[in-house]
Amino acid sequence: MASRMSGERRSRLGKRHSACALIAVKQREHCKTRLARALEPSSRLQLVRSMLAAVLSAAGSASTVHRVMVVRPERDTVPLRVPVLVDTGESLNDALTQAYDELRERGEREIVILPADLPTITPDEIDALVRAARSGGCAMASDEARVGTNALSLVSDQPFCFKFGADSLRLHLQEADRAGLNARVLSLPGLEFDVDSPADLNRLERQWLTRRRA
Repeated sequence: MASRMSGERRSRLGKRHSACALIAVKQREHCKTRLARALEPSSRLQLVRSMLAAVLSAAGSASTVHRVMVVRPERDTVPLRVPVLVDTGESLNDALTQAYDELRERGEREIVILPADLPTITPDEIDALVRAARSGGCAMASDEARVGTNALSLVSDQPFCFKFGADSLRLHLQEADRAGLNARVLSLPGLEFDVDSPADLNRLERQWLTRRRA
């Protein structure tokens, strides 16, 4: 009896921690070019590194995640403990599709895709996204306009073609339907907020200032 209960407990623990988080980062000189008028290149790079550190921390603390990996052309400031899957530079979506296929070949069946520009993301929000995907095979976190996809979790044996970019929420829903998945769309504050414009940057600076004063 004790052995069977121990096995059941291990199974439950494995279910909680069974997701692999894949964090997507562009090449340094291509990151946040839309902020070029607001920030010098060195400041943009520092912002990218700070946001990546926040996403890495949240993913590493999520109770549903057992492994964190990064896909990008170079390691830069990614800690040595975090594996980097090399992005060949053709396109972010191609790199994600290739990385997703490679992880499925390694036996990963729960994969959560997280962009690196989500500075207020929390571990609980990652957990909510992963758990939502377990019911229908797919869950997406929308941006604030409910047009873009700011994170995507998959529980599937099927190939998936990523469509990050313009109108990505609609395109990802179409791709999920093609793959036979019942996608759920979630609105979560830390996953909705990405930094793409000077207005987003001002909002982030206000939030960081408020946190420092607290």
